[in-house]
Amino acid sequence: MPLKAKEILAHPGFKSQEWDLPPTKQGRSEVAKGRPGGPFKLHWEIHGTGDVKLVWIMGLGAYRTQWKRQTKYFGHERAQRYSSLVFDNRGMGLSDKPTCRYSTSEMAKDTVDLLEQIGWLPAESSSSRKRNLHVIGVSMGGMIAQELGLLIPESIASLSLVSTAPRLVRTIPFIQNLRERINMFIPRDIDVQLDEIAHRLFSDDFLRQPDTEQAPNYPTNRDRFAAGELAKRMDTQGFTKKGFVLQAIAAGWHHKSPQQLKELADRVGRERIAVLHGTEDRMLTFVHAKLLKEELGEGITFKVWEGKGHVLMWEVEQSYNQFLEEFFDRCERLES
Repeated sequence: MPLKAKEILAHPGFKSQEWDLPPTKQGRSEVAKGRPGGPFKLHWEIHGTGDVKLVWIMGLGAYRTQWKRQTKYFGHERAQRYSSLVFDNRGMGLSDKPTCRYSTSEMAKDTVDLLEQIGWLPAESSSSRKRNLHVIGVSMGGMIAQELGLLIPESIASLSLVSTAPRLVRTIPFIQNLRERINMFIPRDIDVQLDEIAHRLFSDDFLRQPDTEQAPNYPTNRDRFAAGELAKRMDTQGFTKKGFVLQAIAAGWHHKSPQQLKELADRVGRERIAVLHGTEDRMLTFVHAKLLKEELGEGITFKVWEGKGHVLMWEVEQSYNQFLEEFFDRCERLES
């Protein structure tokens, strides 16, 4: 039986949400100068000192710290090989929350601005750009990554599109879809909300398994997830309704046509693109991964986890990290 919210808050494990992963560098950099809503600042961190540069782009309503398993693996345990950039997208966490229309294309431009600010991307007028950026985007972050690949294809060493979509397609009957959309705006008990969110993000089997994060442990992964979700909602400065809604609009309106995906694959190179998805993803269903595979074309890497959900970076942490490490290495060898 899942713990209730009040039990989760009272549990000693609630104080062990954050991992001790001090960044090598961190800062707040100005982006979007001369663009709608700008300029504003994004909070960023670099973990590690290696030559292989990894750019992690987070999804809807989530903080940079939710890459913590990958930050530890690549940015700390393998810090001499990798430099890992994690950041809060506009509207979330320690980044600014401008009041304007958000879109995945504008958020990709934010990322370009940030990469230039931290010195990972030469200015647009420079002729010294090279393929030195391994970009990993999850969910909405994968949508932003698609846009980024179209903006700076010549700088992309690899492009990993995780649990994401080229555009949203309806995979359930109209009446059910309408009912679910209406339910989004009906206030519900917090325990009901936590159960529904967990169900959409993870497989049932994973949610039932024992929590194996830092002690003291919760009874199950579902309870550990709920603790993180409650902690985020208690951060009234970092997690705001405005920021969430504006990000949701960006994700909901993301649309890449078959022609645009072909252009993306042609310009980045299909051998540098990977699509990763779980077959039991209930947030962005598996049909979206098949769309990406079909429309990017033959030659991409298509990695599927049977029976797994939306948050692969946690649910299949070990195999996910190992797959990405091997993919980065393979794409590095393309340059040499």
